[in-house]
Amino acid sequence: MGIVIKPIVTEKMTGMSEKLNRYGFRVQKDANKLEIKRAVEAMYNVTVTDVNTMVVASKKKIRYTKSGMIKGKTSAYKKAIVTVKDGEQIDFYSNI
Repeated sequence: MGIVIKPIVTEKMTGMSEKLNRYGFRVQKDANKLEIKRAVEAMYNVTVTDVNTMVVASKKKIRYTKSGMIKGKTSAYKKAIVTVKDGEQIDFYSNI
Protein backbone atom coordinates (compact mmCIF):
# COMPACT_ATOMS: atom_id res chain seq x y z
CA MET A 1 0.00 0.00 0.00
CA GLY A 2 1.23 3.52 -0.75
CA ILE A 3 1.61 6.59 1.41
CA VAL A 4 -1.89 7.89 0.60
CA ILE A 5 -4.56 5.48 1.85
CA LYS A 6 -7.69 7.26 0.61
CA PRO A 7 -9.08 10.76 -0.02
CA ILE A 8 -11.38 12.31 2.54
CA VAL A 9 -14.62 13.30 0.81
CA THR A 10 -16.87 15.08 3.29
CA GLU A 11 -19.03 18.17 3.08
CA LYS A 12 -16.41 20.27 4.86
CA MET A 13 -13.51 19.07 2.68
CA THR A 14 -15.55 19.58 -0.50
CA GLY A 15 -16.18 23.18 0.53
CA MET A 16 -12.47 23.69 1.20
CA SER A 17 -11.54 22.23 -2.17
CA GLU A 18 -13.94 24.53 -4.03
CA LYS A 19 -12.95 27.74 -2.23
CA LEU A 20 -9.35 27.30 -1.05
CA ASN A 21 -7.98 24.61 -3.42
CA ARG A 22 -7.24 22.31 -0.44
CA TYR A 23 -7.83 18.55 -0.37
CA GLY A 24 -7.81 16.02 2.47
CA PHE A 25 -6.23 12.57 2.49
CA ARG A 26 -5.94 9.77 5.01
CA VAL A 27 -2.25 8.80 5.06
CA GLN A 28 0.04 6.31 6.80
CA LYS A 29 1.03 7.27 10.35
CA ASP A 30 4.78 7.23 9.67
CA ALA A 31 4.60 9.38 6.50
CA ASN A 32 6.17 12.83 6.57
CA LYS A 33 5.19 15.94 4.61
CA LEU A 34 7.74 15.48 1.81
CA GLU A 35 6.62 11.89 1.17
CA ILE A 36 2.97 12.96 1.13
CA LYS A 37 3.75 15.79 -1.29
CA ARG A 38 5.58 13.46 -3.70
CA ALA A 39 2.83 10.82 -3.52
CA VAL A 40 -0.01 13.27 -4.25
CA GLU A 41 1.93 14.89 -7.12
CA ALA A 42 2.62 11.47 -8.65
CA MET A 43 -0.96 10.18 -8.24
CA TYR A 44 -2.89 13.22 -9.49
CA ASN A 45 -0.36 15.12 -11.70
CA VAL A 46 -0.73 18.41 -9.81
CA THR A 47 1.71 20.82 -8.13
CA VAL A 48 1.45 20.76 -4.34
CA THR A 49 2.34 24.04 -2.62
CA ASP A 50 1.70 23.17 1.04
CA VAL A 51 1.03 20.14 3.24
CA ASN A 52 -0.46 20.24 6.75
CA THR A 53 -0.71 17.05 8.81
CA MET A 54 -2.54 16.06 11.97
CA VAL A 55 -3.17 12.89 13.94
CA VAL A 56 -6.87 12.36 14.58
CA ALA A 57 -7.37 10.77 17.99
CA SER A 58 -9.51 7.70 18.56
CA LYS A 59 -13.03 8.09 19.94
CA LYS A 60 -14.87 5.89 22.40
CA LYS A 61 -18.10 4.36 21.14
CA ILE A 62 -20.88 2.67 23.13
CA ARG A 63 -23.77 0.69 21.61
CA TYR A 64 -26.80 -0.34 23.56
CA THR A 65 -28.07 -3.74 22.45
CA LYS A 66 -30.47 -6.39 23.73
CA SER A 67 -27.64 -8.24 25.43
CA GLY A 68 -26.23 -5.11 27.09
CA MET A 69 -23.72 -2.39 26.39
CA ILE A 70 -20.94 -3.00 23.88
CA LYS A 71 -17.95 -0.72 24.38
CA GLY A 72 -15.30 -0.05 21.77
CA LYS A 73 -13.36 2.68 20.05
CA THR A 74 -12.51 3.92 16.58
CA SER A 75 -8.91 3.78 15.43
CA ALA A 76 -6.65 6.83 15.36
CA TYR A 77 -5.31 7.92 11.96
CA LYS A 78 -3.17 10.59 10.32
CA LYS A 79 -4.80 13.17 8.07
CA ALA A 80 -3.07 15.42 5.54
CA ILE A 81 -4.52 18.64 4.14
CA VAL A 82 -2.83 19.36 0.79
CA THR A 83 -2.90 22.78 -0.89
CA VAL A 84 -2.69 22.65 -4.69
CA LYS A 85 -1.35 25.40 -6.99
CA ASP A 86 -3.95 27.92 -8.23
CA GLY A 87 -5.62 26.87 -11.45
CA GLU A 88 -5.14 23.14 -10.80
CA GLN A 89 -7.60 20.77 -9.18
CA ILE A 90 -7.98 17.11 -8.25
CA ASP A 91 -10.93 15.10 -9.57
CA PHE A 92 -11.61 12.13 -7.29
CA TYR A 93 -14.45 10.83 -9.46
CA SER A 94 -12.61 10.62 -12.79
CA ASN A 95 -11.78 6.90 -12.63
CA ILE A 96 -15.10 5.51 -11.38
